[in-house]
Amino acid sequence: MNKKLKVGIIGAGRIGKVHTTSITNYMPHVEIKAISDVNFKAAEETAKNFGIPCVYEDHKKILSDPEIEAVLICSSTETHSPISIEAALAGKHIFCEKPIDHDLEKIKEVLEVVKKAKVKYQVGFNRRFDHNFKAIKSAVDQGKIGDVHIVKITSRDPEAPPIEYVESSGGIFLDMTIHDFDMARYLTGSEVTEVFAVGNCLVNPEIGQAGDVDTAIITLKFANGALAVIDNSRRAEYGYDQRAEVFGSKGSVAVLNDTLSSAVISTKEGIISEKPLYFFLERYMNSFVDEMSQFVAAIINDTEPPVNAEDGLKAVLIGIAAKKSLAEGKPVKISEI
Repeated sequence: MNKKLKVGIIGAGRIGKVHTTSITNYMPHVEIKAISDVNFKAAEETAKNFGIPCVYEDHKKILSDPEIEAVLICSSTETHSPISIEAALAGKHIFCEKPIDHDLEKIKEVLEVVKKAKVKYQVGFNRRFDHNFKAIKSAVDQGKIGDVHIVKITSRDPEAPPIEYVESSGGIFLDMTIHDFDMARYLTGSEVTEVFAVGNCLVNPEIGQAGDVDTAIITLKFANGALAVIDNSRRAEYGYDQRAEVFGSKGSVAVLNDTLSSAVISTKEGIISEKPLYFFLERYMNSFVDEMSQFVAAIINDTEPPVNAEDGLKAVLIGIAAKKSLAEGKPVKISEI
């Protein structure tokens, strides 16, 4: 491809830098022409570090640039849906970090506008692109384990986020577990029909004071009869704990944590192995590269993105059902939401 695809990045925070890095280092056929952030200094610094020619405080300047074909929405959550609509109306293809919004009606509005504008729209559920979880999905799709009966997902962060983040994140189910809800749908190939969530505040009492929990177990029922169990914690002292298993009629497939090495030292004192990689940037960097590569490929080849706005809507729907279940202490059917 001779002509480079020109993109703009809206948001120069942590995830904005992740995508800037993956595009700059691994996608020579893509050019980041512009970056914006309400914190202009952050955008300016990123632009300087990565050689991005145009820097703005106002994202609308990116949307009005006729050379820019696609935008990456990496700004704060409350801006995702309005900027998505603005970008679609401007005719830009859109990659939007999760969640699209915490409000289902706002997400539905995004779906409608995107459909009318006929632009590509991909949601940032990067874990679908992780080498471990893709291996599970491949085994399931090839029928190696038969019909899916049980899915188990463990997702535990190495440390709790700042309380300021918790207060604006929408809660653990819409911030953290939302990845696991999407993963459960992905691995089963089915839709959730019922959610039951229990939780407690065992890591940081301030999280409880903010009206959230930091430790949770969620069970899911699926339309195809499968069951899933997700366990979450905001703090695992030993590192970023990311595991999954699918059990079926013919067997099971499971993946363990990524570690710095697979070396295991065995002596009379005991058996020692590496701890899991510490944080999501270490654990999932390759998946961020892969998801962005597939978004770009969808634009170039005029194909559907692998994770679309409908996937974004369904994950939020499950998250809202989980919040309702936790509050009411009983299972909640998705049809109730």
